[in-house]
Amino acid sequence: MVSHTMKTTLVLPDDLLQEAKTLAVRRKTTLKALIEAALRREIRPSTEPENPDPARFEVGPFGILRLRKASGDPNPTVAQVQAVQAALEHEELQRITDPLRR
Repeated sequence: MVSHTMKTTLVLPDDLLQEAKTLAVRRKTTLKALIEAALRREIRPSTEPENPDPARFEVGPFGILRLRKASGDPNPTVAQVQAVQAALEHEELQRITDPLRR
């Protein structure tokens, strides 16, 4: 598929343009990319999930929102995952064996 681009002129209120430029800088992107993403988001089918806060969330491979990973946030180790699983299993076992204890 060949993609063509076209130049155009937009007349925008000064305050909206300023907000868009500020947002583009905060997101470390260009004004062009920001406007293109907003326009694509506006015209796409409404069945796709909306991202209420792109700085905090991203759309995963199955169209489900997930938290963005903080930069430098390490992946959990196998030992950490196993420790969490063991703690949850212990809590579940306690709840089943002693239903009056809360």
